Amino acid sequence: MLDDFWDDSDYALKEYVSEPPTDELIASIEEELGYKLPAFYVAMMKEHNGGIPRNVCFPTTERTSWAEDHMMISGILGIGRDKANSLGGEFGSQFMIEEWGYPDIGVVICDCPSAGHDVVMLDYRKCGPDGEPEVIHVDQEWDYRVTFLAPSFEAFVRGLVHEDMFE
Repeated sequence: MLDDFWDDSDYALKEYVSEPPTDELIASIEEELGYKLPAFYVAMMKEHNGGIPRNVCFPTTERTSWAEDHMMISGILGIGRDKANSLGGEFGSQFMIEEWGYPDIGVVICDCPSAGHDVVMLDYRKCGPDGEPEVIHVDQEWDYRVTFLAPSFEAFVRGLVHEDMFE
């Protein structure tokens, strides 16, 4: 699907990567979250369930708390409950919405290097719970400011670039 996409460091394998999800687990997580996960994301997770991409920056047209022209992710949450950094895990989507006050408009899909102070979310406001969500950056430090990133999860993933682009 995406050749050479993942950086399978020991840290990534320990903190993010889980066994490929079963259809039953996917359905259970979707029910728990209240949203149908994007088909591209599900297909990607069936090949490699969560992790840290080699390219962790996403260019933006407006300033974020991270930088003038981009934002950065720590990893992509996998489908599961076993890893803390998974959709149903200890620091998963519901935790970020309920404990950190992120808007209840979708699913937290990526964490960021700020240790919870900004996240990437699937935004279902326009499409409804069964549609194809947009991808947004939400910044807790800036009063939960929303920055549009991409029209789909696939476009977001394909738009990630290496951090060297911004040095």
